Amino acid sequence: MKTSNLLLFLLAAAALPVTVGAAPATGATAASAAIAAPAPAPKVVFQINVAEDAPTILRFVTNYLIAEPTARVAVVSYGPGIDFMLKDAKDPKGVPYEPQLAMLKAKGVDFKVCDNTLKARNATAEIVSKEATVVPGAVNEILRLQTREGYAYFQH
Repeated sequence: MKTSNLLLFLLAAAALPVTVGAAPATGATAASAAIAAPAPAPKVVFQINVAEDAPTILRFVTNYLIAEPTARVAVVSYGPGIDFMLKDAKDPKGVPYEPQLAMLKAKGVDFKVCDNTLKARNATAEIVSKEATVVPGAVNEILRLQTREGYAYFQH
């Protein structure tokens, strides 16, 4: 083979996708064999532990879902960060959080409140919005989502 032909062959071969450990496609063209499976939906956990951060984080979550509509999102709160997930909670402008939580919940967002925080306040799940669930510990839940379920972590 001439040097120029060898160079063209090597360049063409380098451009082909390589799949390690897969059996060769039978009856398929190289182009159809090169089509990759769709990437899995992203998963992100947003942490809120400061009450004043709630409007900002909810805006981040809303904007993130516009860019990634199939994403799985969890919002985990503890300490003063749980306040927006309590019944009748209102933002700094006096607007109730409940409709915004309901809208995001309808898009698949999981809102999680730390039971350790509730216990520290001598409170029970009765004060938590119907849009949220109580988890035993927020830190444990964040770590579980990261290590066992592959969630990326976001803290403001």
